[in-house]
Amino acid sequence: MPFLAALKPPMGFKSVEAALPEGFQERIQGRGIVDAGWIQQQLILEHPFIGCFVTHCVRGSLSEALVNRFQLVLLPHIGDHIFNARLMSNNLKVGVEVEKGEEDGLFNKESVCKAVRTVMDDCNEAGREIRANKTKLRQLLLSNNLETSYIDTFCEKLQALLK
Repeated sequence: MPFLAALKPPMGFKSVEAALPEGFQERIQGRGIVDAGWIQQQLILEHPFIGCFVTHCVRGSLSEALVNRFQLVLLPHIGDHIFNARLMSNNLKVGVEVEKGEEDGLFNKESVCKAVRTVMDDCNEAGREIRANKTKLRQLLLSNNLETSYIDTFCEKLQALLK
């Protein structure tokens, strides 16, 4: 599948290019782009051709993800990112968390591919459920009166207390 990967250099590497496996750039030529610079993530994620977003689960990226049409693959690394991923995958069921290896506790290319296939495959039952849930949540978050309905309900309940 075609892809754009916007990455930061991993610990121990001065650049993303130095961290990539030998021959990686040649193998992805014509299929993918790896960028180590700053990108306009919000504009990219709004594009209708984006099918899947693999995110490390920081809150800002998840907020952007939930209001766009693409599918969500969760790749948490530390702290609250793990909590955010579990909320999205286990509770809300709007994305798939990438499984870590049992022996080393690290992500591998097979587990990332499996998660992407799950959310992108129209024949996958789990993927269909995730896509339906994400669509419903997106519609709720984008509804015109979402914020005012909370305020209106709060005011109504306060007024009822005073009667």
